[in-house]
Amino acid sequence: MAARASGSGTISFGLVSIPIKLYTATSSQNVSFNLLHKKCGTRIKQQYICPFDKELVERSEMIKGYEYSKDRYVQFSDDELKRLEAEKTDRLDIVEFVPEETVDFIYIEKTYYLGPDKGGDRAYKLLSEAMDRTERIAVGRWGARGKEQLVLLRPYKGGLVMHMVYYADEVRAMEDVDYPGKLEFKKVEEELADKLIEQLSVDEFQPDKFHDEYRDRILAAVEQKAAGQEITTAPEAPQAQIIDLFEALKRSLGDKPAAAAEEAAAATGSDDAGPESPRKPLKKAAIRRAKDKKATG
Repeated sequence: MAARASGSGTISFGLVSIPIKLYTATSSQNVSFNLLHKKCGTRIKQQYICPFDKELVERSEMIKGYEYSKDRYVQFSDDELKRLEAEKTDRLDIVEFVPEETVDFIYIEKTYYLGPDKGGDRAYKLLSEAMDRTERIAVGRWGARGKEQLVLLRPYKGGLVMHMVYYADEVRAMEDVDYPGKLEFKKVEEELADKLIEQLSVDEFQPDKFHDEYRDRILAAVEQKAAGQEITTAPEAPQAQIIDLFEALKRSLGDKPAAAAEEAAAATGSDDAGPESPRKPLKKAAIRRAKDKKATG
């Protein structure tokens, strides 16, 4: 069944205008719950109470306020806010084209598919192919719903998609995260990490291989409860706590790759392991085994 358009608009740049339709590309499938009165099972209703007047407040008696300092607000009526809104044009104005490799995925908020509206097929296809050929992404502004939204337009599977993106001041810097700087690793540690990645590597990302197991458990429990059955769940297997990175990599790869890595470490004869190196005892043990084998041979 063909998708239904959620809106329409126009791509505009220079003297070019391309009529388009918008289609929702994603939709959350999370399970949601309602709040019920535990005593009788009735769904409860939300009410607003003024803590100053100690009374219920109806929607018609409310006004929006912005807190500019602690417990101090400026008030805005609906008419005042409406006058501050951007022009509602449903027009997507392309401001510039940028190399696709310069766009960071962290800025993407939501995605829409774009399809051509009546009379826009040739211009739509021409723009899509030109952007694909030149490996460019369009940066633009979308004046819908009274808010000027920053968007990215990119070619996708012969068509176009629009990404709603965050503004720069809405994205936190990675430098704000407390993460380690440059660290030195032993060759055998790097080889083990590479082996683990290689062991779990596949040719391409296949999202249909994955599903929300939590949602599946909730829905199964809903069916059990609705049928008057007792909920049954499988016990979780205890997880071993491994703090040492080197040991964790070995266990992830299994005994044979780990033993091979020990022999490789012994063969290198490296003496650069520090006093806190987790592989120094392993290296010595491997050397002793090599010596014993040579003596008995």
